[in-house]
Amino acid sequence: MNAVDVALRSGAARLLSGRRFPRRLGLDFAGEIDAVGPGVTGWRQGDRVWGGVRGFTRGQNGAAADYVLVPRTQLSLAPAGIDLVTAAALPGVGVTALIALQRHARLREGQRMLLRGAAGGFGSAALQLAASLGVHVTAVAGARHLDALRELGAKEVLDRRLIHPGDLPGYDVVVDGVGTDLAAYRRLAPRTVTIAFAQPGALATVAASTVFGSRRIRSFSGRLRAADLATLTQRVNDGHLQPVVAGVYPLEEAAEAHRRQEAGGNLGKLVISSL
Repeated sequence: MNAVDVALRSGAARLLSGRRFPRRLGLDFAGEIDAVGPGVTGWRQGDRVWGGVRGFTRGQNGAAADYVLVPRTQLSLAPAGIDLVTAAALPGVGVTALIALQRHARLREGQRMLLRGAAGGFGSAALQLAASLGVHVTAVAGARHLDALRELGAKEVLDRRLIHPGDLPGYDVVVDGVGTDLAAYRRLAPRTVTIAFAQPGALATVAASTVFGSRRIRSFSGRLRAADLATLTQRVNDGHLQPVVAGVYPLEEAAEAHRRQEAGGNLGKLVISSL
């Protein structure tokens, strides 16, 4: 499950995805190859893989299914040592975290990072990856998840309900998975990266940051490409990253998974399984 699945199903993303319903849901997946297309080399039936479909703006979703057809450019071998249901929690948020930290935040060992939304799928992946780089991570989340975030590598944890950005010290980087109060958090670091630009007002704040002041907010929406997925697989195999699963729902109970996703407050990702 991804937040965009709820946005698509509810119609909240119709300006980007179109107004025609019903819409197929699901952006990333893990599974076994059932068959390969003509001329495809390097893959064979039975390979354990993970990856993503083309993207919601073209209506080409559909990973929440028994079978999915994907291009080989958006596919990689799944990590060894974890089952495919668990693995399914990681491709989308894991690659997004890799891109956010390496290409946009440009994190280096010894830096200090404030991570908002640290308990979510993206946040829990970003926390682990940053900690593996030797970054001092201050994680912001709901109180009930703070102990779990320490176990994932956070050096400091903050209850999101008890903090105000004006009371916080400075950081080298702010990585944001929430999308609210971006203007206030932008002042805490020379570099801010957000993935939550779809929140009301967030896109305007991101755009304004490119004009006013020197502390630009960087945002992006990336595709799941084979090279990034392979890097993610290696991070898991090396022990630097593990999927964090909040719950697993059979495919026929996808509506209940949507309800829980909308309710929020989950640690990690919800997974829909057709096994």
